[in-house]
Amino acid sequence: MNDLETQKIINIDMRGQVCPACLLVAMDTLNRHKEALKNGSETLSIKTDNREATTTIPITAKNMGYSVTVTKIGSFYQICIGFFTPENKK
Repeated sequence: MNDLETQKIINIDMRGQVCPACLLVAMDTLNRHKEALKNGSETLSIKTDNREATTTIPITAKNMGYSVTVTKIGSFYQICIGFFTPENKK
């Protein structure tokens, strides 16, 4: 079994919420799951329809050393936050 098969996904659906609430929830979750996110056993997935959150959350997470991807899916965005490695620094 590979690491992706054992990795836990923390799903947060924040559609309908606005910043700074989105950022505060993301930061609280990042801080509470810091060790698991840093060791790669967990990944945070946030669904939001707030465009501001697609900027504030990634900037904050990257400053904390995490890798971040933002994907537009239909009417919402999915922000995935995980462990920083040199391969995904960009």
